[in-house]
Amino acid sequence: MKYKYILFDLDGTLTDPKVGITKAVQYALEKNNIKEDSLSTLEKFIGPPLKDSFIEFYSFDEKKSLDSIQYFREYFKEKGIFENQIYLGIEDLLKRLKHNDYKIIVATSKPLVFAKTILKHFKMIEYFDLIVGSNLDGTLVDKGEIISYVIDYLKIKNLKEVIMIGDRKYDVIGAKKNNI
Repeated sequence: MKYKYILFDLDGTLTDPKVGITKAVQYALEKNNIKEDSLSTLEKFIGPPLKDSFIEFYSFDEKKSLDSIQYFREYFKEKGIFENQIYLGIEDLLKRLKHNDYKIIVATSKPLVFAKTILKHFKMIEYFDLIVGSNLDGTLVDKGEIISYVIDYLKIKNLKEVIMIGDRKYDVIGAKKNNI
């Protein structure tokens, strides 16, 4: 069966956000008096929800994790968002998919406002039929919920027409939760 709906993760799939995300995490940790010189150590923050990562990797409680997300966003919205690059060949791929009438969707845990800014910055926003990301209030962060939202919003009936393309286990888990 031919796919009709192609869902892409953003970070690590369409773009390489490594520098911006790791520097924003480094900034948030510094605000918590934690010095982390190695940006490569912070690459594990790319993909999963930030709240979960601060709790898992630094044993922060929920409040400290939420405060750290605010610090992260302070840096990210001004600098980190642009410390990012599109992967080679992605724009050509999106052009071909669009030309062949696929429905192209971004399904990301990144806050929607940041996802749209990145896609506009790289002049890729025009290729997407729908962009779904998390809310700044911490809702809609689970990849399964995001994919479910896409399915409901587009009123997709045949899940065999849907494919999720991503780079992390969260993309696979989210797709499986939705029988994709």
